Amino acid sequence: MRKPTQLMALLTLVPLLSGPALAWVPQLDETVAKNVIDGAYGRRALVPTFLTVDLGVKDGQFVAGPQAVTAFAGGAACVDGWLAAPTDYSAGSRPAALTISGQADQLFFQAQDARDSFKNLSAADALTGDYASKRLDNGELRVDINVRGLPTEQARNAYLVRMKGKDGKLVAPVRSTYVNDFKPVDAGQPAPAPATTATATTTPATTATGPYQGTLVYYFEPLKAGLAAGAKMDLLIKTEADSDCAYSVVVDLSKFQ
Repeated sequence: MRKPTQLMALLTLVPLLSGPALAWVPQLDETVAKNVIDGAYGRRALVPTFLTVDLGVKDGQFVAGPQAVTAFAGGAACVDGWLAAPTDYSAGSRPAALTISGQADQLFFQAQDARDSFKNLSAADALTGDYASKRLDNGELRVDINVRGLPTEQARNAYLVRMKGKDGKLVAPVRSTYVNDFKPVDAGQPAPAPATTATATTTPATTATGPYQGTLVYYFEPLKAGLAAGAKMDLLIKTEADSDCAYSVVVDLSKFQ
């Protein structure tokens, strides 16, 4: 039998050093749970447990890439208008970022809390009892949408978000809510230019508290829509704006666990 060469030994080590292959995990198993917990405790490199898509605009393009957002309805002019004036909320609010996560991300926070409380959390304990009951149901995926420019807090209810299934069918979230983080848009953010006429300049009333920024949350079940755990998921978003514009953002479920 041939003795292992230095190259063979190196190739054998590569899978061990490169970490687990990524793909969203609809239901945690002991291996993934241990990797996530060990990362939270600092015993290994952190496992990517979420994906953020930055929909901010820089130099006339989306930070996430030139095709990060496409028009689902209303035509290319909808996206062009967004890129041309990303902070002009007179035409409606803008999704600023999407964050996608599942059970693994919630386990990471549970492990952090346990560590900070000087407790040792095992993978076996994490998969049962109280820990498991406080995470997402099996097969659920969480989508956080940070929005900027809502005219009122009531307008949160006007957002329409759907997932496109494998057969092209539009699938509603199983439930939706929002984070209690809504507040007026940061003072440091550029405000839309005031409307002007030949004789006067109109400025917002000093009593106005909007526009608002904050986080909307939606829960989907991609597997039931025919999507694989490592598939690309097409999210469709329509803001509160009184227009035909609706947007498509593709999310790669193979980029996190």
